[in-house]
Amino acid sequence: MHILAVDTTTTNGSVAVARAGAVLGQRAVDSGRSYSVVLLPAVMTLLAELALEIRDFDAYAVTTGPGSFTGLRIGISTIQGLSLASGRPCLGVSALDLHASRIVGESHVLVALMNAYRDEVYAGVYDAGGVASAPPAVQGIEAILARVPAGAAFTGDAVGRYRETIEAQCRDALFPDRSVLQAGPLALLAGARLAAGAGMAAEALRPLYLRETEFRKSAK
Repeated sequence: MHILAVDTTTTNGSVAVARAGAVLGQRAVDSGRSYSVVLLPAVMTLLAELALEIRDFDAYAVTTGPGSFTGLRIGISTIQGLSLASGRPCLGVSALDLHASRIVGESHVLVALMNAYRDEVYAGVYDAGGVASAPPAVQGIEAILARVPAGAAFTGDAVGRYRETIEAQCRDALFPDRSVLQAGPLALLAGARLAAGAGMAAEALRPLYLRETEFRKSAK
């Protein structure tokens, strides 16, 4: 099964192709320009490098948020378009869930943190197996850390910014080293879920917005 995966939730965007549990290729997407301009060219460049065509894919995957409103819209609409045009299934995965899946087993508690700006983070707290222990939230880092036990493992693009605060408030915190590019891991995770029957039709894809009021303003 060939899977094309797209991540546009942060400025560290990427595209990747996986088959049979292995990433065949992954490319960073130029974060200095709008995803509407650079995303599809990045996909086509990667496919050319792998000697593949769009018709070769069996399924598509995309991170559905939280993250940049514009980035989410472009990433999801791109995958929806490819899925509709090909008649192939797709899969949406929470970016926080994806972050947590990449550090499964590193600690008894896993914490995924993404920059939400305004002195806040998007956060998800998970058990050792990557199962969420509470709904995702957008809060200040101190509020998140107040419910995290000692020895938790932290991952995500907000960790660097808040590492000193985490180390000061969470004893024995762990910081597993992972690439900032998410599309490769997304393609692998999607492959496993799709094989288990988790695919969906393109129109079923929905973005995960944790700032509902911000979404409503942008939608007007």
